[in-house]
Amino acid sequence: MKLEPIKKQPLTLYTIGYATKPIDVFIEQLKKYSIDVVADIRSVPYSKVFHVYHKESIAAHLRSNHIRYVYLGEELGPRSKDDAHYDETHQVQFDRLMTSTLFHNGIDRLCSGFEKGFSIALMCAEKDPAICHRSLLVGYFLQHFSSIFESNNKILHIKHDGSLESQEHLEERLSDINDIKVDLFMSEEEQAKHAYRLQCEKTSYRKEES
Repeated sequence: MKLEPIKKQPLTLYTIGYATKPIDVFIEQLKKYSIDVVADIRSVPYSKVFHVYHKESIAAHLRSNHIRYVYLGEELGPRSKDDAHYDETHQVQFDRLMTSTLFHNGIDRLCSGFEKGFSIALMCAEKDPAICHRSLLVGYFLQHFSSIFESNNKILHIKHDGSLESQEHLEERLSDINDIKVDLFMSEEEQAKHAYRLQCEKTSYRKEES
């Protein structure tokens, strides 16, 4: 009898922003999607207003709900410590950051978690993933420059109300956000890239001049 090959389950990476969510709502949304690891990708893992989301506090809340916490802000955060990743206006350039060894180490750590069977959500602060590096940096890299998210694999953003938005839909939304009109001299792909660049210019971290 010929054995059928074992089919791998589709891979899903989630992202979530805590914004103004009460901690119980945040935990409930994680459980809704069976997430068992939260990867904190904030460069600064503390909140000036919502202290429950301080690194140590959120780790304790997650642990009490049988969810693991891992800090990946050094690798996948938006505030690079390398001056080469900034332009002349002191704004971080995600295309440069994506090429760094540290960033790729973070991606490798995510892959290791997937290989171990964990269901992972990237955590940051912003309410709308379209203004957050969880979509514009990490999600964009995985969607366009990585072989991980091929076939049926997905990147899904948990929105503030707990519903889901795919990385593909989010990137389509960038054209509306930036009021990109149909241009007969630009392909759809070029228009999408233009919308992405504009969004990064509007939202990416800029260092204060010393």
